[in-house]
Amino acid sequence: MNSDQAAITEHLFTLRDYIRWTLSEFYRHQVYFGHGHVSAWDEASQLVLNAADLPWDTDPAVLDARLTPAERLKVLDFVRQRAEERKPLPYITGEAWFMGLPFHVDERVLIPRSPIAELIEQGFAPWLRPGPVNRILDLCTGSGCIGIACAFAFQEAEVDLADLSADALVVAQQNIVRHELSDRVRTCQGDLFAAVAGERYDLIVSNPPYVDADDLAGMPAEYAHEPALALGSGPDGLDITRRILREGADYLTEDGLLVVEVGNSEVHLMNSLPELPLTWIELENGGNGVFVITAAELQAHRHLL
Repeated sequence: MNSDQAAITEHLFTLRDYIRWTLSEFYRHQVYFGHGHVSAWDEASQLVLNAADLPWDTDPAVLDARLTPAERLKVLDFVRQRAEERKPLPYITGEAWFMGLPFHVDERVLIPRSPIAELIEQGFAPWLRPGPVNRILDLCTGSGCIGIACAFAFQEAEVDLADLSADALVVAQQNIVRHELSDRVRTCQGDLFAAVAGERYDLIVSNPPYVDADDLAGMPAEYAHEPALALGSGPDGLDITRRILREGADYLTEDGLLVVEVGNSEVHLMNSLPELPLTWIELENGGNGVFVITAAELQAHRHLL
């Protein structure tokens, strides 16, 4: 233990002490909150609780309990990674939550935060046609969070998780096993639809790379820990989305639905393809840039793509 660590651990003892100190370190280092929490207090609390192997919803009465010497050092290490290295908290703890489900994450995948969770909870109503959903594709799956959440929402469906990154699919497979879905969910490696050549789906959902060059250059330091392959997609952020739109109809059933998130690149897409009948979703829980389009609409407007 160095002298700085000793000075801290000699004066701080309880969970509450360390949450307060962590909060101060966050402000001192001007960390960015965008990977699970918008509140510095919530993130400081989760960091300290996790270091003590306590769940996020621990009874507040426990906050006055003292940490062991080993736990204090673990908090200090977590804070060093978060505040000095600017590593997002889910990469430090190895876990993120999406649609109320826990997922393993590390720096091979994006940290789950897609507003598509809201649509999954609603069963994609009213845009998805009524009736059984037999096959779902999560394209550019990363950790597998969207596809696995869909498997819980549509309990009879078979779900494919496709990604170019073999490393990302290792993480996705861990999450398939974690949620005991190996009988219905599988990983497929390849460049977009090449990973599932010849297949057809009732529902294709994608959170592809979509950050434009200007936004990518100005992102906070925390995003440098995420895989660059999963963030940027050309000058306007739409290189991959355009490919998905061009090829998507060939992988949807006749009454299938395509759902894509493009975030702030929504404006670029509206301007570049104004005649394409994309339906932009108003999200009640925050977020932007999610559109839906049916297989029939894609087929009828192929000449625009």
